[in-house]
Amino acid sequence: MAIIGVGIDVVAIDRFEEALERSPGFLERVFAPGERGVGHASLAARWAAKEALAKVLGAPVGMNWQDAEVVREDSGRPHLEVRGTVAARAAELGIARFHLSLSHDAGIASAVVIGESE
Repeated sequence: MAIIGVGIDVVAIDRFEEALERSPGFLERVFAPGERGVGHASLAARWAAKEALAKVLGAPVGMNWQDAEVVREDSGRPHLEVRGTVAARAAELGIARFHLSLSHDAGIASAVVIGESE
């Protein structure tokens, strides 16, 4: 096992809410249906996770944002489910699994993503 990449991102929740109001299609374009039913702070953390993931993958051209979905386990722990363009890029880089941490407090949402090989 080796770490292939690490990404981190932070999002100002109020600016994220403004972006949602300015561009209503953003929600449907970026988030999978299962991600859309959470509050704005949690949604901002999911956006930070997608941005952090893009950094791990080297910001590939043509990445479909919905091909990475933040899913909560029964325990509440978040993880990334990847498919399509994201899974293909991860395979190219030799990434077998992702580790994810999300947080939001004091008006800021953040995420860290680690891509790891077998």
